Amino acid sequence: MQRDFRVKIPAEAVIPDEKITRYLLVQRARNDKSKFLAQAGFTTDDPEALRAAIQSIAEAGEAVEDRSSEYGVFHQVIGELVGVNGVTLSAVTIWLQRQIDGKFQFITLKPLKKT
Repeated sequence: MQRDFRVKIPAEAVIPDEKITRYLLVQRARNDKSKFLAQAGFTTDDPEALRAAIQSIAEAGEAVEDRSSEYGVFHQVIGELVGVNGVTLSAVTIWLQRQIDGKFQFITLKPLKKT
């Protein structure tokens, strides 16, 4: 019997404030996401706009199981981040279904590479 590896990210999934305000929207020497997100008008001035865009990807898409670790099961959801300036960015969001309590937590996002 084949297992279906697709799930929906629940509405109550955790999106840590620090992940948005201290990581995604802050310019970094390595793995900088702020320039990518700035194209759609996401800035530290309005972190809630990015949170809402991430939540909308989670609500609209199906999560595909990616891998497992001692922390739980990682899932990817691909979707469109609709920016505050009307620009749309294709992104892959990464979520963890935590081993300890089964809850989903947002981990990061990255630009969707066009093939």
